[in-house]
Amino acid sequence: MGNPGARLSAYRDWQSQQQSVIDAAKHGPLQSLTPRELDVREQPMTIYPQPRRVQAWVRFGPEALRVDAKLVRSTPLAAGIEFRAGEHTYRCWVWGNAVQLDDDTT
Repeated sequence: MGNPGARLSAYRDWQSQQQSVIDAAKHGPLQSLTPRELDVREQPMTIYPQPRRVQAWVRFGPEALRVDAKLVRSTPLAAGIEFRAGEHTYRCWVWGNAVQLDDDTT
């Protein structure tokens, strides 16, 4: 049946992250790497049909925070991620070293 305390803790962590993203979004737009930084004309891109769960550092204006996200595409140096907060889905490109695969990712 599982541990109800662990499920409640995970739910509260999720709620806290959702609120952190909503609050951070008030400080500025979600930042993403530029086309020049991505250099997609010269760098190969991988698109993941089944996105992998990751944790990634993102920045809204001057405010940085770590979010649970999905890795949807990548280049050798960058990761295209998406994550949700409330009713909004955010998508951006971040440097690859700002992303860590979740331990339970298969």
